[in-house]
Amino acid sequence: MRTVDDLVGEGVQDRFVLLRVDLNVPLDGWNITDDGRIQAALPTVRKLLDAGAKLVMTAHLGRPKGGEPPGRDRLMSLSPVVARLGQLLDQRVHLAEDVVGPSAHEKAEALEAGEALVLANVRCDPRETGDAREREELASALAELVPGGAFVSDGFGVVHREQASVVEVARKLPAYAGDLVARETEVLRRLVGDPERPYVVILGGSKVSDKLGVLSNLLPKVDKLLVGGAMCFTFLAAQGHDVGGSKLESDQVDTCRELLTKYADTLVLPTDVVVASEFAADAQTRTVSVSEMPEGWLGLDIGPETVSAFGAALADAATVFWNGPMGVFEMEPFAAGTKGVAEAVASTSAFSVIGGGDSASAIRAAGLDEGRFGHISTGGGASLEFLEGHVLPGIAVLESSHRSARPGEES
Repeated sequence: MRTVDDLVGEGVQDRFVLLRVDLNVPLDGWNITDDGRIQAALPTVRKLLDAGAKLVMTAHLGRPKGGEPPGRDRLMSLSPVVARLGQLLDQRVHLAEDVVGPSAHEKAEALEAGEALVLANVRCDPRETGDAREREELASALAELVPGGAFVSDGFGVVHREQASVVEVARKLPAYAGDLVARETEVLRRLVGDPERPYVVILGGSKVSDKLGVLSNLLPKVDKLLVGGAMCFTFLAAQGHDVGGSKLESDQVDTCRELLTKYADTLVLPTDVVVASEFAADAQTRTVSVSEMPEGWLGLDIGPETVSAFGAALADAATVFWNGPMGVFEMEPFAAGTKGVAEAVASTSAFSVIGGGDSASAIRAAGLDEGRFGHISTGGGASLEFLEGHVLPGIAVLESSHRSARPGEES
């Protein structure tokens, strides 16, 4: 892949650059609760602005149905994100009122060297996620905003999506990988290539069905795979335990039983859990053995005995990958398991990769120094698909662009 450093080396002074970033941050009303993805975008953004580019950024927020004006539902507006980006850059960042309409054209044309514009939430245009013809149409419209420009892909959280601002636009303009995409790709290739051993994977989250692909692909390759989160209860049921009112995927029990039989020496399950009378922060709670779950109570976190066992499994690890919280960490009574595992990962000398999403948020919520981890990914879904062995279209198009490009020609 050609990188943003290659582009800067070619020269971007007074030149348009279209940058796809991932600014899909969690919001509580109008307030950003975790700005990690904005922070992760800064190195590439600063690099292009410092080199004098006229920077036009495209991003999404939430899941608008498409076609809704971004101002109609304020939670779909990128306004709070743009405000935070401006604070971090210490300069004004312009915001267009539409994706590729009159406002976008007017504001793009007015950009000076070293200035930045963010287009309206790209998913408010239904063509972003439409069929091939619609995506092609939107990609052409985006390219028209940056005449003579280049495209930089730095939204790793969306590179597994066939979307106009991710894939099709990379075929319209000379295409480059931003610092984040290049780093994420390098790290994940290290995990699927020949990782230093022992190699320990920690998987949490809600559903076994969501993680079945990565389970099947990684189990033959890792030394230990630690299972927490709500998904552990389907495995515990497969062991014959009564899981009370805990989340259970009945249709996955047989699959879990087969995995437990085949990988008995690799899979590590909880031995104790924190249970609650109901799904609420003020519910009655207990810590119980997995063989003694009260009828009707819900398992919402792994227990201290399990945290200790997971920590022991991580102690001599040389490579660690973690995706998915160990419990409902957003509620204080059920946060200890996730925090304990995070501290155990941070304490190892292993090359550790945090697979984005809730795991990354949990680390920041726990106040842990991010420098204690080898890499914190911004794309949970993209990371998992990569580790499942899937081709990520947003990466493949950059590699294809590099192979097909010729000096002096557009890709």
